Amino acid sequence: MMQSQRSRSKIVRRAMNGTLAGNLDPVLLRVYAARGIGSTDELNLDLRELLPVSSLDGIAAAVDLLVDARARQRRVLVIGDFDADGATSTALLVRGLRRLGFAEVGYLVPDRFRFGYGLTPEIVALAAERAPQLIITVDNGMSSDAGVAAARGRGIDVLITDHHLPGATLPEANAICNPNLAGARFPSKALAGVGVAFYVLAALTRRLADERAGAILPSPADLLDLVALGTVADVVPFDRNNRILVAQGLKRIRAGRCVAGIQALLAEGGRRLERVVASDLGFAAGPRLNAAGRLDDMSLGIECLLADDPAHARLLAMQLGQLNTERRAIEQRMNENAAAIVQRMQLDTDDLALGLCLFDADWHQGVVGLVAARAKERLHRPVIAFAPAEEPWLRGSARSVPGVHMRDVLDAVAKRQPGLLEKFGGHAMAAGLTLHRERLEEFRALFATEVARHMNREDTEGIVASDGALAPGEITLATAHTLRDGGPWGQGFPEPVFDGEFAVLEARTVGERHLKLKLRSGGDTPVLDAIAFNFVRHGRESIPRSAEVLQLAYRLDVNEYLGLERLQLVVEQLC
Repeated sequence: MMQSQRSRSKIVRRAMNGTLAGNLDPVLLRVYAARGIGSTDELNLDLRELLPVSSLDGIAAAVDLLVDARARQRRVLVIGDFDADGATSTALLVRGLRRLGFAEVGYLVPDRFRFGYGLTPEIVALAAERAPQLIITVDNGMSSDAGVAAARGRGIDVLITDHHLPGATLPEANAICNPNLAGARFPSKALAGVGVAFYVLAALTRRLADERAGAILPSPADLLDLVALGTVADVVPFDRNNRILVAQGLKRIRAGRCVAGIQALLAEGGRRLERVVASDLGFAAGPRLNAAGRLDDMSLGIECLLADDPAHARLLAMQLGQLNTERRAIEQRMNENAAAIVQRMQLDTDDLALGLCLFDADWHQGVVGLVAARAKERLHRPVIAFAPAEEPWLRGSARSVPGVHMRDVLDAVAKRQPGLLEKFGGHAMAAGLTLHRERLEEFRALFATEVARHMNREDTEGIVASDGALAPGEITLATAHTLRDGGPWGQGFPEPVFDGEFAVLEARTVGERHLKLKLRSGGDTPVLDAIAFNFVRHGRESIPRSAEVLQLAYRLDVNEYLGLERLQLVVEQLC
């Protein structure tokens, strides 16, 4: 959720990129047009509209490998990443392959604090203790040249399924399935790791059905709840293909046709199953799942997603909730520390480097990605937050802004100074890297220089994109419901935000950091409830005065309390 505050950000109204017409609510028509929707056909999110399974690059070779493994009853080990995308990908393939009759399917998740990211030789050595004959990577593997070589050297076949950008060379796996390979023809480059895993499972199911004419096999669509959770949590762009995957997954979740773990995670987050929307996956289920990988071992999260017994799933979700509470406390301390570091570096943000590197010896490497994200939101520039790893290394997590491709920036730095980066990988908006502690200052300067090649000072003025003003008669509970049902909304297809002037009738803080408001849009219009989350930080923000007129950017929200629904404005920006 964005931090509402009075800041350097300005409100800019979206251009109408589409010419949509149809029998829809006028506000919704306007919102869709601003997102480039030109035809109501583009709003059809039926599963039959999904891009063909066979069109994903590398999928034929992947299926060949899996069909052979099944026929020969080979032991399969799925090795996933330690975030929500990796956890859902792992659970999806373990569930899917087991029910398709594979003899033995297990999983292994690297301990990020011991092994770091990807399929490393050390992970292969650990995996070898289970004597797998086929390793499948999910949501990782593209930068695992040494790990793949180690596995092949032991006689273990490797199938890489991933969505991250490849490096200059590809690992010598038996098969690689990735929509972002050089020259890939798959129209959607935005699939999450779990989306790639789903496509592989769907193609495998189709091949097996064709080979066994008349056989009825479990439908991979039954696992779209996992695809929806992983896709939302990984914050990949919501192109039409991803919106279909998420919409279909949400449909199944609302109907109660989802794994027990997702039900338990949503209940732990206080969400009602029949009303779930994409943001509930992003703000309730996803963070609880991610907490396991950040602070402990993602095996706990995967076990939650693999659980079939509702009571066991609830117990695991409760443990994940406790980890998430701990994660929030650690993150808050680190964010405060990061703000103090920035303050010491330079009081005036105009003089800060355009590409910023933050480090503290006491930071937790599982949480630095969140710190980088918060600092990026405040300062409107790319940020890398570093934490100590095993001596003498630092692990960094990077978050970027539109116009600065993070992986390309790291690649340019690595080429300019060979040997500076031990390893790195990622995509446009996020990446990870390992760096020798003594070379931090050298990297800091090179990173700032490279970022400055892609942006300037004017780009650091934050922008809140608005869908324009609403008439008083449009600021209603009915409109809020219409917009809620008009999704799924997500990265690249954002939830509608509007702007307008409001008179303050009452303002007070709640929960120490949030600002609660009563507003009126003018004249005799109804009094409106509003909330600005995380408005108060360090007690420095001034509370609006009664009768003060504010320019707000806001979302319309349905606030349910004691069974009653009320309209609430969620404030994104105060000016």
